[in-house]
Amino acid sequence: MQKKSFVDCWFPHPLVSVLCGLSWVMLAHSLDAATLLMAFVLAISIPKLLNQFIDRTGSIHWMEAVKLFLIVVWDIILCNINVAKLVLGPTKNLHPKWFRVPLDSQHEEVNSLLAMIITTTPGTVTAGIDQDRCDILVHALSTDDVENEIKTIKARYEQPLMRIFGVKAGDKS
Repeated sequence: MQKKSFVDCWFPHPLVSVLCGLSWVMLAHSLDAATLLMAFVLAISIPKLLNQFIDRTGSIHWMEAVKLFLIVVWDIILCNINVAKLVLGPTKNLHPKWFRVPLDSQHEEVNSLLAMIITTTPGTVTAGIDQDRCDILVHALSTDDVENEIKTIKARYEQPLMRIFGVKAGDKS
């Protein structure tokens, strides 16, 4: 049995620890000693409690992840504006469509995160991931060009996700 390092023992998921600690500080709106101590306790205890439920992900390309995060945040802002215009405008401008986005990978994390990004972006909702058909069923609030929507989803989200996890087309998790 391999001995765990200090970091692996006390911070089994460092990113989760950072997020827990920062979340507590932001919720408390304070940087006093008690808040920082509680943030530290939560940063240690929550990831340790959740350790059995969180798989250790292999190497992630963090710069790609940061780039994708910024792209998704930007797209959410723009899509909120577009959806507001559509919803507040005449209903004749709405062209709802169902379509399937074929997946280049069978990697579970890539496909799950892609579905979450699609759902998070206003104007689109993921209805389901079909691993057997290797596609995602998507509902768009309004689109006139389904092929362009598919190309956009694949280029802006799926390909970066595959680079983040080092997945090649056809790879399984």
